[in-house]
Amino acid sequence: MSDIYSTLKSDHDHHRELLDRIEDTEGASDARRAAWEEFYRDVKAHGAAEEETFYSKLISKTWGQDSARHSVHEHQKLDDLMEELREMDMGHGSWLQKFKTLRHDYEHHIDEEEDEVFKRAREVIPEDEIEGYGQRFRDRKSEEMKIIEKKREDSLED
Repeated sequence: MSDIYSTLKSDHDHHRELLDRIEDTEGASDARRAAWEEFYRDVKAHGAAEEETFYSKLISKTWGQDSARHSVHEHQKLDDLMEELREMDMGHGSWLQKFKTLRHDYEHHIDEEEDEVFKRAREVIPEDEIEGYGQRFRDRKSEEMKIIEKKREDSLED
C-alpha cells in the first residue's frame, strides 16, 4: 500500500502526462476533448480529495497551516481557470492561450507541493498519524468523481 505522498505524486505524474497530450492536440479534436475531459475530472476529484484528507490533516498542525492554506487557495484559482476553459471553444486560439496559463500554474502548484509542502508535512505530521491516508485519499477521490457535476451545478447557483 502506498503512502499519501507517493499516491499524490502518482496522480501529479498522470496529470503531467495529460497536459502533454492536450498540448499535443489541435483545435476541437476528439483527442483534445477526451484528454481535457479526463484531466478536468481527475484534477477536480484529486483537489477535493486532497483538501479533505491531506490538507485537513496538515492544517490541524500549527506549522502546517500556512502551507495548507496557500495550496488550497491555489486550488481555487486553478478551479476557476478550468471552469473558464470548460466554457470556451477549444477550436479558438484563446482556448490554447488560457490552457497554457493553466498548465503553467498547475505545474507550478504541483512542483511546489512535491518540493515544499510534502517536506513541511513530513516535518509536522508524524508517520503514525498519517498512516493509511493514501487509501483515504483514493477512497475520497472515487467518491468525488461521482459528484463532480453536482458540485459544479451547486457552484454555478452561488
